[in-house]
Amino acid sequence: MSILDSVVIGAGQAGLSASYHLQRLGVEHVVLDANVHPGGAWQHRWDALTMRDVHRVAELPGDDAPVHDDARANIAVPQTFAAYEREHDLPVIRPVHVDDVRDDDGILVVRAGERSWRSRTLVNATGTWTQPFVPHYPGMETFVGEQLHTVDYPGPEHFRGKRVLVVGGGASAVQFLGALAPIADTVWVTRRPPVWRTDDFTPEAGAAAVALVEQRVAQGLPPESVVSVTGLMLRPQEREAERLGAYAARRPMFSSIEPDGVRWADGSFEAVDIIVWATGFRPAIAHLAPLRLRGPRGGIQLDRGGRGTTAVADPRIQLVGYGPSASTIGANRAGRIAATGVRRQLSQLAADSAASGTPSQASSMA
Repeated sequence: MSILDSVVIGAGQAGLSASYHLQRLGVEHVVLDANVHPGGAWQHRWDALTMRDVHRVAELPGDDAPVHDDARANIAVPQTFAAYEREHDLPVIRPVHVDDVRDDDGILVVRAGERSWRSRTLVNATGTWTQPFVPHYPGMETFVGEQLHTVDYPGPEHFRGKRVLVVGGGASAVQFLGALAPIADTVWVTRRPPVWRTDDFTPEAGAAAVALVEQRVAQGLPPESVVSVTGLMLRPQEREAERLGAYAARRPMFSSIEPDGVRWADGSFEAVDIIVWATGFRPAIAHLAPLRLRGPRGGIQLDRGGRGTTAVADPRIQLVGYGPSASTIGANRAGRIAATGVRRQLSQLAADSAASGTPSQASSMA
């Protein structure tokens, strides 16, 4: 079996960006994507989410982002990604669900069922969408109504006339309340009081927020989302929910869940029909477990003080869409940095191979 210079896992925005830059650098690689169709996680978003609701989500290197209008994001973004793959002839293989990545005498083996790929380096771009996080609360298994996570959100009409409990302090919770409050009876709960942003979100403010996430990654801590440190802002389409008091009536977390609702810490009861868990995601990196990249503090430490994409524990591994690059704005930059990191590692491997007299391990770029 031939040995590739690199394998990219994931063909979302970060993965396509990495592939684009790898191709420009002449790095022989393939992109393995678990989805049947192009579009990354955006193809799985709810129908009511339009391009007007998001900002530059599909911006790719050397290409313009789709026009921000009333087009459905789960259609417009996949179409853009598919065209981009064709235009740049990116080596995407799908559907491929990677089981794990292992080390075989210095060569990385990416396994997916009965198939496998051998490579000198790896770019992991699997994002978070496949790892929704739902915290456990006593009695949640007894609830007779619906419990939905962000990944299962069917659009606002599903909730019309219902009493809906929205759990979470991030942007998704704010957006859900904005859509649901005008047509349903909503209750908002968060673990901590929400932090609202009243000033403009300038590039400088964005850089400061990313820097906070970088600090955690540099220390080997599990990353927090960029959104978690930017503060919350209301968009024009959420002003009606604000007028109805959906955000002002926020409550602290309940103590338990019962068949027909939740029990508050003071012992009072709140009847609800549906619980929406807007509680975020975790990095989809279980397939990397055999490489032992996690440090003692629970996260994967990245180089350059958390600003890079190279795993400190194994410089053959690049992570994009992890930590500070887990945002639509940071994905493009991360893809370029990862491709540069791959080229640097291939050059080092070639130099080490020449020095040790084992040319079979040398990169094709040498």
